[in-house]
Amino acid sequence: MSRTYVCIDLKTFYASVECVDRGLDPFTTNLVVADPERSQTTICLAISPAMKALGVRNRCRVYEIPEGIDYLMAKPRMRRYMQVSASIYRIYLRYVSREDVHVYSIDECFIDATPYLSLYGTTPKEFAQMLIGAVMRETGICATAGIGENLFLAKVALDITAKHVSDGIGFLDLPSYQRTIWPHRPITDIWNVGPGIARRLATYGVHDMGGVARLDRSLLYREFGVNAEYLIDHAWGLEPCTIADIHRYEPQGSSLGNGQVLPCDYTFSEGRMVLREMADSLVLDLVQKGLVTDSVSLAVGYSRQSSRMPGSKGGGSRKLSRRTNSFKELQGVLDDLYCQTVCEEATIRRINIAFGNLMGEDFATYDLFTDVGALQKERDMQEAVIAVKERFGKNALIKGVSLKDKATARERNRQVGGHHE
Repeated sequence: MSRTYVCIDLKTFYASVECVDRGLDPFTTNLVVADPERSQTTICLAISPAMKALGVRNRCRVYEIPEGIDYLMAKPRMRRYMQVSASIYRIYLRYVSREDVHVYSIDECFIDATPYLSLYGTTPKEFAQMLIGAVMRETGICATAGIGENLFLAKVALDITAKHVSDGIGFLDLPSYQRTIWPHRPITDIWNVGPGIARRLATYGVHDMGGVARLDRSLLYREFGVNAEYLIDHAWGLEPCTIADIHRYEPQGSSLGNGQVLPCDYTFSEGRMVLREMADSLVLDLVQKGLVTDSVSLAVGYSRQSSRMPGSKGGGSRKLSRRTNSFKELQGVLDDLYCQTVCEEATIRRINIAFGNLMGEDFATYDLFTDVGALQKERDMQEAVIAVKERFGKNALIKGVSLKDKATARERNRQVGGHHE
């Protein structure tokens, strides 16, 4: 059965929210969303359409904004953006069922429009205009859209075709995809084709999707393995996955992770202190969700001045002998992993940790040497900490280590997604 999908993107979302909240027009106001308390190297999370019209690159660094351009700088407010995004999602749900919506990101979603075209007596373009118009009237946020007969074509129509039409609504079917997208360059404009894939294709003289379609399939499978199947399908504009498939999908494994880019170069001991804070936070997540783990991983990225040292990355993974959510045990494993794999002479700028193979607490395991009483005492304390944080805020109860100069937990507790609320 032929289907029609619409992919809607909220144009320069963060910057548009900041402009609307100030009573300003994003198309005439020069505004960037970036933290003024950070250095000039900080990334602009968004720039207004007016800035784009002046040739400023999206997600540039502050120092890259050309001199002579006057602009407002808005501190990121992630909780506000989430509120506006949720409001817009509720607008969509007045027109379509949630079963026909896939929220792709905070500012982008896919909608299966197939059953609604006859319901509202509209064309696909009129349907997209109806939703975009409702969002503009009620929130002041401008949106663009892509329309296609599968999810991939709708996304490419949004990313490429919509930028070249006056109403911001792109359309692609298989004939128009082959005619307009096959020769399109750079190939990295195509959804799911990153710089690494582009470099590997370039070694075969392929620089666009038309070249991929013409390339021998056996060669693609030798180069990319099973992932070649996705590349071949997309080269021909095909995508069998539907929104219903996405909603039915259940991952085979699960994990919890915590990562941060540090505000400056940290020494070995300072990084170890931050690792302890991160472990404490992630273990509380395990306890709150009623989960246990038997797999721990750590990844440490060094600063630029240390990047040329042998082994420019630290970290690794460990398989535990039993499943647990004990902070004492998990922090001990992470600490050992850190001390064994991280270079003491290097300075650190990034730390990521994760717990894998998650299962419900009913699957926790013990051995003859397990002190069940001590574990229960620790668990009672963790539940008390969670209760206090839920009622009074994450910073209402912290460990002494978080009061040290380069500790990061208190600041991160005031953030959403690594940015200020």
